[in-house]
Amino acid sequence: MKTDRKILMPYVTGGISPHWTDYLPTLVAAGADAIEVGIPFSDPTLDGVTIQEASNVALARGTTPLSVLNALKETTVDVPIIVSTYANLAVRKGFCAQLKEAGVDGLIVPDLPLEEVPAIEQSGIELALLVSPATPADRAREIAAQSRGFVYAVSSMSTTGERDHLPASAIELATRLKGATDLPILVGFGISQPAHAAEAARVADGVIVGAAIMRQVLDGAGPAEVGEYVATLRAALD
Repeated sequence: MKTDRKILMPYVTGGISPHWTDYLPTLVAAGADAIEVGIPFSDPTLDGVTIQEASNVALARGTTPLSVLNALKETTVDVPIIVSTYANLAVRKGFCAQLKEAGVDGLIVPDLPLEEVPAIEQSGIELALLVSPATPADRAREIAAQSRGFVYAVSSMSTTGERDHLPASAIELATRLKGATDLPILVGFGISQPAHAAEAARVADGVIVGAAIMRQVLDGAGPAEVGEYVATLRAALD
């Protein structure tokens, strides 16, 4: 995933509302270079309270992995769609084929062991792997070497969620990863304000923004309002 500008990847929980896919073209119009779509999961280990709440809302509506993928199949946007989920679903037989059929370009699986990576690679889906500030240097290089599309730099040792500042560990990790791979480095976890995005992108190639968007959606913001917020992130990155 390469562009001639800093990459902005907003996140939406699949199934959060009856017409959740209406957010996707609005995100693109606001300046998204890719969109992460989360498949709601009942026991998310890395998701903070906001994404957990969004997942619970979606699950209560009867959302399933297949319903999310079927909705994506019927929605066309001209940026890559990256699905995020957990390993017990990602390694299930036929799941990656369903992703391909739905037009999904990439996959994020935060709890996937490196040993399981080859099975995903053979599916033709680009698997983006995560590196945290606590990952040892040699392990980080191995993860970066096996990642496809981009490397997900986790800003701090915590779950996802809104923050009032960008941790110094985010910049340190992005700097370290820039020396380990030619893939784009995208910083996520806690990017909540335009200033956070601009600060991260001084070193990294872009940012992933999830909880701050989903908080607005949970509070009733429609596509237009969310688009206005994402446009402020785009402006900060530019």
